[in-house]
Amino acid sequence: MHRSSLRKLTLLFGLVALVLFAGGCKKKVAATPPAPPPAPALQPTVTLNASPSSVSPGGTVTLSWSSTNATDLDIEPGVGKVSPQGSTPVNPTQSTTYTITATGPGGSATASANVTVNGQSGATAEAPTAQPGISELFDQNVKDAYFELDKSDLRDDARAALTKDAEFLRSYPQVHVSIEGHCDERGSTEYNLGLGQRRAEAAKNYLISLGIPADRMETTSWGKERPFCSEHDESCWQQNRRAHFVLAH
Repeated sequence: MHRSSLRKLTLLFGLVALVLFAGGCKKKVAATPPAPPPAPALQPTVTLNASPSSVSPGGTVTLSWSSTNATDLDIEPGVGKVSPQGSTPVNPTQSTTYTITATGPGGSATASANVTVNGQSGATAEAPTAQPGISELFDQNVKDAYFELDKSDLRDDARAALTKDAEFLRSYPQVHVSIEGHCDERGSTEYNLGLGQRRAEAAKNYLISLGIPADRMETTSWGKERPFCSEHDESCWQQNRRAHFVLAH
């Protein structure tokens, strides 16, 4: 019985040793290393040049550009999408700043080129404002003097109008005027010619009192022959009783 147990124990140790030996001879498998991170996309670069940089309105300018790391390029104003590098003619009519925008996986970049159009101060040129001529200024500033029925003495409103007329005449000493006396339709032709003359002379004399030289003014009378208004009522007649100013040439 003792020998039998010893044999069993010996056999058990042999099996354990065999198992350990077999496990030790098994080939080890190496672990797979992690994949490296992808390289970051490169930032685009772009350049833009204009030749010549100064032209007359409508003249030809050549825009030239180049880029790296860009998939989409656009030139404004007026050109649009372009290839990664190249050139194109433009004909600006006013001073303009051209800008190219380059876009790619790594971001975007811009560049600009200025073109000056001779005689233009900016993107929008304004036409010079025409100055009014002396005839237009005369019509805007010189007003008639009006009178009561059958009278040639100056009313307050006539004096006020003549005072402003004198201011204009002082400002433009080269201006000479003809003062026409007018009447409404009532009364005889001969009487109204005389009344019209007195009205013209009254306006002239008041201007002389305000410092306007007499030799810059001449007077005439049209009586009732050249009415401003042709209606037969007081509102119309009042417009015809006047000392009317005409620019003398």
